[in-house]
Amino acid sequence: MHYVSLEKSLHYISDTTRNLATKHLSKEEILQELKCIELAKSDPRYFAPLYDRYYRSIFTFLYRRTGEEELTADLCSQTFLKAMNAIQTFRFQGVPFSAWLYRIALNELNMHFRKHPSARTVSVEEEGLHRLQEEAQCEEDLSEEQTLQAVLSELEPDEVQLIELRFFEEKSFKEVGEILNITENNAKVKTYRLLDRMKKILSMKGIRK
Repeated sequence: MHYVSLEKSLHYISDTTRNLATKHLSKEEILQELKCIELAKSDPRYFAPLYDRYYRSIFTFLYRRTGEEELTADLCSQTFLKAMNAIQTFRFQGVPFSAWLYRIALNELNMHFRKHPSARTVSVEEEGLHRLQEEAQCEEDLSEEQTLQAVLSELEPDEVQLIELRFFEEKSFKEVGEILNITENNAKVKTYRLLDRMKKILSMKGIRK
C-alpha cells in the first residue's frame, strides 16, 4: 500500500499560474517555439525564453506533488539545468516542448522520493474530481477525501501519476504518453484499466455514497 497526502486547495498557486500549466499552444506558437529550441541548441542564451515561458508551470507541476516551496524550487532548478544541458537530444514528437520538460521534472521528483521516502502529495480540485468521477462512471462519491485516499493508497506511484496527469493536470493522452515515455494508445489503455481497477477497489472496500 502506498500512502498519499491529499491537498484540496493550494492558495500559493494563483489561478493565472494554474492556467499556464494547462494552456495548449496553437500551431503557430509551436512553430515559433521550435525555432527557439533550434537556436538554443547552438547558443544556450536562446534557452532563456523557454525558461521564462515554462518556469511557473513546471514549478506548479512540482509543487502540487511536494507541497513544499523550497524543495520545489530545488527540483525546478535541476529540471531546467538538465533540460538546457540535454536540449540537443530534444526531438519534436507532435506535442509541445513542455511535455519534454514535464518528463524531466517527473524524473527529478521520482528520484527525490526514492531517496527520501515520504507520503506523496496529491493536489485535487473539484473540476478534476468531477472529470474523474464522470470518466470512471463511478457510483461512489470520489469528492469525499477519505474515499479518494482509500483508492489512491492502493495504487502504485506511477499509476497515481497517470491519474494526476490525465484528470488533475488536464493533459491529453498524447501528452501523457510523452511525459511518461509510453505511446498515446498505451496511455489511453492504462487509464481505462486504472479506472476499472479503482471501481473494484471501492467495491472491495465496501465504500458507498
